Amino acid sequence: MSKLLEKAAALPAERCCPALTERELTAKEAELTAAMFKALGDPVRLRLFSKVASHPDSEACVCDIADVGVSQPTVSHHLKKLKEAGLLTSERRGTWVYYRVEPLVLTAMSHLLTPRPAPAQVV
Repeated sequence: MSKLLEKAAALPAERCCPALTERELTAKEAELTAAMFKALGDPVRLRLFSKVASHPDSEACVCDIADVGVSQPTVSHHLKKLKEAGLLTSERRGTWVYYRVEPLVLTAMSHLLTPRPAPAQVV
């Protein structure tokens, strides 16, 4: 896990990543958030992340997610970048590696993107 996301993981999701509509981000919060989105800013990485996140078993073997239109070494490179950003964890089982979404990541991203409630309409 990246140093930035190690620090974020130690905090509750709402303190790590406040909703963008809640208040301005601090420099540290912006750095943490940018690291997550930078890793997802590549279409291949976003597809790989989506394949792992949506997999029925909540984890995916690299053999099941490698069909993203690039070579196997490129898939490995992108998975490594997602792991370095703290978005995925992995476990080797025999010759295969299984990936999971880091548990707090989806919660933190969801909280970050929570819209502000609409103001009450005066009738």
